Amino acid sequence: MISGLAKFRSSAVCVTGAAVLFAAPAFACSICRCGDPTFNALGKEGVAQSGLRLALDWDQVEKTQGPADELESMRERRTTLLAAYGFNDRFGVFARLPYSDRELNESGERTSAAGWGDPEFYAQARLWSSPFEGDVGMRASLYAVAGVKTDWGQNDLSRGGERLDEHIQPGTGSVDWFAGLSGSYQLDPHSALFVSAQYRQTGRNDAGYQYGRVTLVNAAYERKFGARIDAVLEANYRHAGRDEIDASGAFDADTGGSIVYLTPRVLFDVGAGWVLRASAQFPLSQSGLNGEQREKTVFNLGVTRLFESAR
Repeated sequence: MISGLAKFRSSAVCVTGAAVLFAAPAFACSICRCGDPTFNALGKEGVAQSGLRLALDWDQVEKTQGPADELESMRERRTTLLAAYGFNDRFGVFARLPYSDRELNESGERTSAAGWGDPEFYAQARLWSSPFEGDVGMRASLYAVAGVKTDWGQNDLSRGGERLDEHIQPGTGSVDWFAGLSGSYQLDPHSALFVSAQYRQTGRNDAGYQYGRVTLVNAAYERKFGARIDAVLEANYRHAGRDEIDASGAFDADTGGSIVYLTPRVLFDVGAGWVLRASAQFPLSQSGLNGEQREKTVFNLGVTRLFESAR
């Protein structure tokens, strides 16, 4: 019987190009992340399988803004459920539901809020693949993905009759459309490469706020160590436009810009279709961020269930 991690085997390397996902309006692009959450949760094999797959992830993100004597910070802890269903190895559909807990610290004054974020739905299709080659299997493949982030999350939380700051709201209140491509190349039975790119077209919410549009590029190398452990090393790039604070198109100067992360990840096969995951996303270059911004290390823990019908 093939183990759960074998379903990740080229695992952390072939993104399906999936979805990004997800105050002082001083924090850059709090809705976007570097990397690919679908690839992180399912791996190459899990993405391409037929049948049902489930994953649960916990992330912590911290950002700061402003000079040292006027430092403002925001921390988000997010739990996300992913459900995936593959009709066959060529076409699948996905849904993600996040729950967000955010805390904003402005000049020593703390504000916190928690609630449901915006669900997103998307589909992926395999555009091309090479023939099977012995024990390597399908050496190369190319996928397309497209979907929508809804505005169904909570974006109207208030306190004392006043709406809370935009960046502490669990949802963005906007409908966003996204699309991308991804490709993978199996080097040998134990290692593989991937590259992916995605673009997100953001919408404007009822309060007039519009997050900057986002471009993501990812590259990774995966290596299998024994029957139970996979290790992955990723480079993640994100470019986001400046946020517009109202319908007039006025920009927030301390939002958007470019950043590069280095992300090591470890996957461990527990057995019976269960896989545990852990990663840390380290910012390498923040010089491209607009205004006064600093992003800290992003931590991720997750568990994936690959059901027998999908194996």
